[in-house]
This record gives sequence, C-alpha cells and structure tokens, in this order.
Amino acid sequence: MSDQSVDLSAEKYEKHREAGEILAQVRTETAERVEVGVSHLEIAEFAEDRIRELGGKPAFPVNISIDEEAAHATPSIDDESTFGEDMVNLDIGVQIDGWLADTAVTVDLSGHDDLAEASAEALDAALEVVEPGVETGKIGAEIESVIDGYGYNPVVNLSGHGLAHYEQHTEPNIPNRAVSQGIELQVGDVVAIEPFATDGSGKVREGAEEEIFSLEREASVRDRTARKALDQITDEFRTLPFATRWLDSSRPEMALRRLKMKNIIHGYPVLKEEEGFLVSQKEHSVIVTEDGCEVFTK
Repeated sequence: MSDQSVDLSAEKYEKHREAGEILAQVRTETAERVEVGVSHLEIAEFAEDRIRELGGKPAFPVNISIDEEAAHATPSIDDESTFGEDMVNLDIGVQIDGWLADTAVTVDLSGHDDLAEASAEALDAALEVVEPGVETGKIGAEIESVIDGYGYNPVVNLSGHGLAHYEQHTEPNIPNRAVSQGIELQVGDVVAIEPFATDGSGKVREGAEEEIFSLEREASVRDRTARKALDQITDEFRTLPFATRWLDSSRPEMALRRLKMKNIIHGYPVLKEEEGFLVSQKEHSVIVTEDGCEVFTK
C-alpha cells in the first residue's frame, strides 16, 4: 500500500481520534480516583459510565489488574474488593461505531515507582521509533532495552496489537522484546503499543477467574435465559468483549455457562505473572503517519 493511497482524514480515522479523545479524559479522571480503600467496582463503573456520558461506548470492560495480575481482571457483579497498597493497572477502551481506542496506565499505591516508570518509559521509547517501514521487532527491542535498563523483565507472552473495526486484537502483534522476524508497519496502520514490566521472570499464565467474555459464533439456543443473553450480546457488544455484570439478566452466570458449553462465547481468564511477582503496564493507541505516528490517546 503506497503512502498516497491512505487518507488519514477518512471517517474511520476521525472516529478512532474521537474515541481516543474521550478515552484520554476518562483515563485521567479514573486514575485520580484510585486510592486505598476505594472499591474496584466503583472505579470500573465510574469509567464505563463516564465513557457513555462523553458520547462513546466501552470497547471492553475496564480491566483493573492488581499486583501480579496483568490483564482480563474486571469486577464481578457484587464485587466488594477495595484497593490496598497495591500496584494497580487500569486498561480502558472506547469505541465509536466500532472504531477503537485502547489505553492503560499504572497507578502505583505499593511504593514500586521504578517498576511503573519502566513500562511508561518503554512506551515512550517505542513511540519514538514508530514510522512506516519499521519492523515490529525493532519496537519490541526498544521496549526490552528500556525495561532491562531498569533491572526488570518485559512480559514476553503479552504484546501490543492492531485495532480493527469491532476487533480489539488483530494483526500486527507488537512484541515487548526483540524478535528477528517482524512485520513492517505501513501508513494508516492503527496499533496499540503496551509494554508490561515485571520484577518476575517475564511470563504470564491463566488464572481461574473469568469475568470477561466475547462472542465466538452465532447459533440458536433453546434455554430462554441463555437466548435473552445472546440477543443482548449480538445487539450491543457484537464481537467486542463484555463483562458478566453488563448483562440484563437475573441469572447471568448461568446464561453464560450455557453459551460457553455450546462454544457460542469464549472467556478470558485473568492473566497473572507466573511466579506471583508485580506487573506494571502503560499503553497508547497510534495511527502510523508518513513521518512517524499520531498518538490519539494522549
């Protein structure tokens, strides 16, 4: 695809930017509310409601990952968890007509400022090298180099990703370490870059908890509760991730269990650092431009 053929003022890019503008404001307002004693559910609902008030829709449930958790943690319907002296990662997304923006920030209440700085500085370094023709492996090398310099490890089995229409994770993958085989970025690519740093070995594994799901395929179901849930999922969320607590059902867990048994939906288990060490995260979404990139979640 030649540079000339991409119109960066096209409607889809404007919708990404609009989503990003809402998201930047919500990220700031939400992060300011995270303090010891505050409820996880209150923070998630504040962010999701604020997105709607500002004219967007959540692209996925607000992820609130604590300490060794890296991704896919969101409060349950009647969650009573509150923040302690934790390392808190907030990962928030906004969509406008299916065009996405994705961002994350660490709010450190645990006294490990260095670890939070490592992922933030790694993101800055990665953004510096984004331009047409750069290989994703080079972006990963920048991330790894900064995190190594702090004496920590990047989380190697998590990566940044492309953002497509109603698709939160698509090609290309943006690794968090140097890899020899990468994909060349092109003008008009929309990607989320998200370094994760840890004082552990640098790998995450799946935990047992699952509160986030997305539609795998459409199918008919006999059970009335499951059918009602499926109607809401296909109408409201389409292929984007949703939370159990978003369903207008008196028995959402049962409905989801039935849909999962039929492989109509799949779940996202919480991802945790495999040895139980802390994880920090920082993420921005960018549009690749002719001379670099436009960070539209700043």
